[in-house]
Amino acid sequence: MSGRKTEEPGTSAAKRRKTPIWLRKPGRWISQNGIFAAVVAWIAVRYLKFVFRTNSWVVEPEDILDQVTPELPVVVSVWHGQHVLLPAIPIGLSGAVMISRSLDGEITARVAEAFGATTIRASGGRNPRHTLSKGALRGFLEMLATLKGGESVLQTADIPKGTPRRAGQGIIALAQKSGRPIVPLAVASSRRWVLPKSWDRTTINLPFGKSAIVAGERIWVAADAGPDGLEAARIGLQNEMDRITRRAYELTGVPEEDAARSGEEG
Repeated sequence: MSGRKTEEPGTSAAKRRKTPIWLRKPGRWISQNGIFAAVVAWIAVRYLKFVFRTNSWVVEPEDILDQVTPELPVVVSVWHGQHVLLPAIPIGLSGAVMISRSLDGEITARVAEAFGATTIRASGGRNPRHTLSKGALRGFLEMLATLKGGESVLQTADIPKGTPRRAGQGIIALAQKSGRPIVPLAVASSRRWVLPKSWDRTTINLPFGKSAIVAGERIWVAADAGPDGLEAARIGLQNEMDRITRRAYELTGVPEEDAARSGEEG
């Protein structure tokens, strides 16, 4: 006989099974609802196009594409929370992007694909025990294969749900194993709204402002780099990302420390 206990009709567990999931767990229902994700993504795509078209743009350096083209494919690095507008910007550095399997990840993936990017659905997160279950290893191998196949990839430098704007070793390992350089990239807008409770200072770019794209110095990671060399590369990337992020906000005329004020004005 099976040791599993059979639940009698009328028990709380049986009642929970009869209750529609959209009432018991609305968050899970939404995350599994493709129609909801499609509608939100449709709205997001049109909003991002509107923001791009109604902002004036500054690119630094102006010849960044000429500089990077001989080095393609590359690993484009951005900070979490500062990447919302990136899919709508025709900067010529499109490629594959790794996106989580969460609800916001599903929406983000649909938006990225609408702008021509290819997506790799995986996420590592902070807990090493969840790495395989979330497909982080598979995602890493897919990005590595993408680079070896000649296509660039876009990856956030900081770890999901970790310390914001602290570069992780994942992107450094990707650059080392692929032999491709990291191109730090920052995008900022003068009119913006920073989500107050977001761990990564997620920034929603607003229309009718001034925006800037700044690319940093390429970060190369030697194939034979040891622990000290890998850590030096990580710190170098983090410092360069911080520098270009400050510079991007300076170019908009509204430094980042004024983000709350600019959001209120928006």
